[in-house]
Amino acid sequence: MTTPEDEFSPAVLEQLRRLQRKYAADGQDLAGYLEGLYYADYVNYWDYIELDTLLSLQRPLTQIPDERIFIMYHQITELYFKLCLCEYEQIGQLREPTVGELVLRVGRINRYFENLIDSFDVMVDGMDKQQFLQFRMALMPASGFQSAQYRMIEIASTDLNNLLNQEKRRLLGEAAAHDELMGCIYWKAGATIEETGAKALTLIQFEEKYTDQLARHAADYHDRNVWSVVQRLPEAERQHPRLLRALKQLDVNVNVNWPLMHYKSAVRYLERDPTALAATGGTNWKKYLPPKFQKRIFYPQLWTEQDLEEWGKGWVDSILEEVRAVQ
Repeated sequence: MTTPEDEFSPAVLEQLRRLQRKYAADGQDLAGYLEGLYYADYVNYWDYIELDTLLSLQRPLTQIPDERIFIMYHQITELYFKLCLCEYEQIGQLREPTVGELVLRVGRINRYFENLIDSFDVMVDGMDKQQFLQFRMALMPASGFQSAQYRMIEIASTDLNNLLNQEKRRLLGEAAAHDELMGCIYWKAGATIEETGAKALTLIQFEEKYTDQLARHAADYHDRNVWSVVQRLPEAERQHPRLLRALKQLDVNVNVNWPLMHYKSAVRYLERDPTALAATGGTNWKKYLPPKFQKRIFYPQLWTEQDLEEWGKGWVDSILEEVRAVQ
């Protein structure tokens, strides 16, 4: 008589036993699942990653060829942001974190941002300037300012009060409520009409779509942001050199190097003598993008007084010189 041992290899039998235990624990019939597997198709690469859908998502508003580059680069950027948010989510779930786990996951976020920073030449050097200046007018009032995922990254990185400018923090004080902090967050000043201070349509649309979502995200990360999780470490481990390096690099990548790449692009495409063109979203990019003006710093506790005072100083001038040298 034929036995299961005759029909199946030991490896297959062991897998069947494991599956039987798994499904039995949930009151499920393994035979039914195996029958479904029999009729299921093999997985292929293009269906698994939704390749046809992905490649169909570039829908330019004009016939100008380089607009496709502009769209694809921003889509790639948002996918990198989603990769970052996957790491932030796992950091936030660490009830008893270790230095090794934090260094690993913050290091991944740093690599994602470094890839983005290194790739920004696709935007700076990869588009024809005249083509950009033509198709950009069809994009108003859309702006990269409206990236909600980037705002979620900022919120998941630090305590909320570090996303207010110094004067707002001083006026609100240490006991400010969550809603007060969200109401004064720095980016609200980034899309206003320079002459009047009124909100630009870019900001109005952004707030209509994302205010509630970002408020929930901020509440969720109140005690799950990176800095809060670091505070769960034993005090001695919070000063581990590898951890401090990773956190400081994250601070620089998100708050200095990434904004400066946008500034470099804006200078290349929008700078004109004697005046500069306005951004499509109405943002005052000359004051909004440079780190030395915003001074967004996730982890001020890790920097010296001189570091804080000179945050971003000198980088903007070097970017200007670099860009003008090739114009």
